[in-house]
Amino acid sequence: MRREVMYGLIGGSVALVAGVVGGLTLFGGSDDSSPQEVRAADAKSGDKGTKVPTGPLSAKEVQTASRQFLSAWQSGDAAKAAALTDSPTTCKSAMEAFRKQAKFSKLTVTPGTPDGDKVPYTVSAQIDYKGTKAPYSYRTSATVQRATDTGKPQIAWRPTVLHPGLAKGDQLRTGEAEAPPIKAVDRHGAALTPQAHPALAGVLDSLRDKYGDKTDGKPGVELFIQRAKSAKPADQLPDKTLKVLSKGTPGTLKTTLDAAMQSAAERAVKGKKSASAAAVKPSTGEILAIANSPEKGFNLATQGSLAPGSTMKIVTSALLMDKGLTSPGKKNPCPKYVTVGGWKFQNLDKSEIKDGTFAQSFAASCNNAFISHAKDLSDDDLTNEARDVFGIGLNWQTGIPTFDGAVPVQHDAQMAASLIGQGGVRMNPLNVASLAATVRAGSFHQPYIVAPSLDNRTLAKASRTMKPSTLSGLKSLMKLTATSGTAAEAMAGVSGDVGAKTGSAEVDNQKKPNAWFTAYRDDLAAAAVVPASGHGGSNAGPVVRAILTAG
Repeated sequence: MRREVMYGLIGGSVALVAGVVGGLTLFGGSDDSSPQEVRAADAKSGDKGTKVPTGPLSAKEVQTASRQFLSAWQSGDAAKAAALTDSPTTCKSAMEAFRKQAKFSKLTVTPGTPDGDKVPYTVSAQIDYKGTKAPYSYRTSATVQRATDTGKPQIAWRPTVLHPGLAKGDQLRTGEAEAPPIKAVDRHGAALTPQAHPALAGVLDSLRDKYGDKTDGKPGVELFIQRAKSAKPADQLPDKTLKVLSKGTPGTLKTTLDAAMQSAAERAVKGKKSASAAAVKPSTGEILAIANSPEKGFNLATQGSLAPGSTMKIVTSALLMDKGLTSPGKKNPCPKYVTVGGWKFQNLDKSEIKDGTFAQSFAASCNNAFISHAKDLSDDDLTNEARDVFGIGLNWQTGIPTFDGAVPVQHDAQMAASLIGQGGVRMNPLNVASLAATVRAGSFHQPYIVAPSLDNRTLAKASRTMKPSTLSGLKSLMKLTATSGTAAEAMAGVSGDVGAKTGSAEVDNQKKPNAWFTAYRDDLAAAAVVPASGHGGSNAGPVVRAILTAG
């Protein structure tokens, strides 16, 4: 039995060593100006203004501009090359940094066949660092555009012009690695490798960045991309090794992960266009599994920021019971319509539970049973409950980059929408798994993947716990949902002390909502999201079930 609200509120580095010797394969054509080009100096006296070329670039213009830039780049003339771009200062600075840090010699640039205004090319070089030499080559491209002020062809500067892996602020460096390689192991000592667990590749890179120098390993010499420091820890990317010149000695790093459960989580999301999951140990907060599909790319499970939909009703229910506004057996009707702040909220298919209890509305996920309490709450009540009891929005020190959830203070209709996990509420599977874990354990335990004793970091702590009556009531609500509510199908046959909550989050311009599911079984809690798939119970539920039964 599923009743979801329908409403219209939400939307869901560098330059080459001067004097370097190498070959440059150039495009054909002369240095003559394009027939389109009219120089300012050619304008006759009395003209009202200089004619500026417009329209698409000719093939000849693309060839000439790219040839001049690539020639200047190869020769090590940073100033000349930069002057041929739309960002001379930025380009020159990046090129000068490269000259000092990349340690390239014998560079050859070989252009490929242009595709419109895009010019691909292959860069081949020899890395030369303190007597250690190694060949290296890569393909990248540059785009030629027409300058808006002069109309002349110029290179559109992007860090990828110099290397395809570079982003703003990144640097290409050759030298001793900033951290030794690591041999990551799970909680039982089993090796965790990107070959065996592709979903952990980015996580292992982050762990090496942060903890490699705290192991007994020794760094080697590498060509690597040194990532720019992000203002937000959740957005920080790990450095990327491009070529190993001399191997270092790996240091062993113990994690809280469970290899068997990690494999189960990876199998559960595999084959889905987009899905992610996370599992934690409620009594301690230890992270047991992290999985994403696709395996490579953004780590949605720990860094994602999505509306969690009705899984947020775990927090909302705790708030309402803490305030004495309701309880599982109390009459708490779910009307067809509720108006808040001028917005009319409607349950799916205009359904209603006229004389039902709060437990019935929770198990059926009937939205207006929750939205109807908006009038009884202050704007910051939900924010405070999420932070002070469930740890959402605190600065989690997990050991890897994470987004730690957000429940902003909102007003009127947006505040009402937040009660059902829409509005401005944002979470990821790790955050939502922690919600279920908090209920199971009775208090918040910040998730972490490496023991805090390794670097003496302080884990986030919630400032209070739920009232005993609230905790027992919430457990009964989640058990009812797992046994006879919207989560019953996914949880059928799962034994032990169980509890669950489904969710679906509507997103503007998306035909189907994002499916969410979170549940606990004894001392194990997990959550999953399958974007744009529909109902939480039937789409995200099987992912969580697979993890719970593997544990």
